[in-house]
Amino acid sequence: MTMEPFARNVVHFVRLLRGAGLGMSPAHAVDALDALRFVDLHRRDDVRATLACLLVHASDERDIFDAAFDLFWRDPDWEGKLRALLLPKVKNGMPPPKRSNRLADALATRAAASKAQASESKPEAAHARITFSSQERLSHRDFDTLSADEWRTLRHQIRAHRMPLATEPTRRLKAASRGTHADLKASARHAVRSGGDWTVWKYRAAVERRPPLVLLLDISGSMSAYSRAVLYFCHALLQSRERLQVFLFGTRLTNATRALRERDPDVAIATLGQNVADWSGGTRIGAALAEFNRRWARRVLSGRATVLLVTDGLDHEAIDVLDAEMQRLRRFAHRLVWLNPLLRFADFTPRARGVRAILPHVDAMLAAHNLDSLGAVGRELAVLSQHKPLGGPRWN
Repeated sequence: MTMEPFARNVVHFVRLLRGAGLGMSPAHAVDALDALRFVDLHRRDDVRATLACLLVHASDERDIFDAAFDLFWRDPDWEGKLRALLLPKVKNGMPPPKRSNRLADALATRAAASKAQASESKPEAAHARITFSSQERLSHRDFDTLSADEWRTLRHQIRAHRMPLATEPTRRLKAASRGTHADLKASARHAVRSGGDWTVWKYRAAVERRPPLVLLLDISGSMSAYSRAVLYFCHALLQSRERLQVFLFGTRLTNATRALRERDPDVAIATLGQNVADWSGGTRIGAALAEFNRRWARRVLSGRATVLLVTDGLDHEAIDVLDAEMQRLRRFAHRLVWLNPLLRFADFTPRARGVRAILPHVDAMLAAHNLDSLGAVGRELAVLSQHKPLGGPRWN
């Protein structure tokens, strides 16, 4: 087997893994090619084991690697395999293989790139048409009105979005080239090393860190589409190692932070949908907040924490309990922001009893029904450190 086309395929395979979310770099392709020189390329298992040793760095990456290896190296008709991956079927009573949306997306991107390259090689007449971006159109669409294809496209946009959280100065100081505090000891040490000439001043500046963020997410039936969209944002924040705690509530409270640390967001949210018993069920906001205040508030609401309460507030049971627990939550939290999908209606007024019980205790109420509204929430959170009042409608 000649090495030149094989080396090209190894490079393409590393790019495929990088597109599926694995941390690949050109150095990985170089190391793989060097290692494969000492392996019999006709022995498939040896090639798989060698590439796995060099390209797999975590246990949750092995399934992605195995699926990519089987599709890339076995059958040249990998587009047909891609369709089989997206639509798994049960054969001979055996369960279908585990679906990998990350690998499917990477293969689809590679197929689109190859088709675009082929089309560019053909001379065609240029036509100017008035077009619009489908992504821009989807950013204005309500989460509850999307089709399956539109929802899949929107999920990719949500994953790529990064929420720029604010930073706040702490009491800790660190060495800096310039700052607000002169470091006399460091300046004196530098003067001694310079022969007694005090020519440079050393400074110390305050350490900046992001305040913790706690999200309380309603997963009742009326909030199902909106809660899934918010969970994709939470997954992106957790993958960026933000100080975020996520709690789900319907008729009970569930801590979802550990489940969302799964690298594949589709797998993480699908697992939550299967394991959380009250998903898309009823809602008991007051009881869920009471459990959170009793079990979790003192542990997760320290360090000037901001609480994001995502719910429509449509609870008609135990309104006195809801009012008391909201008042207690307000004392624990540094800031309390309510994200309400009902603000998508221009004529919305707080008439429901649950909405009226929650509203007096929040700093602001913001919309959370489409991609643009979630982006506005991120921009509001980015200025919290400047002690500016949050925007959004308020009622007396």
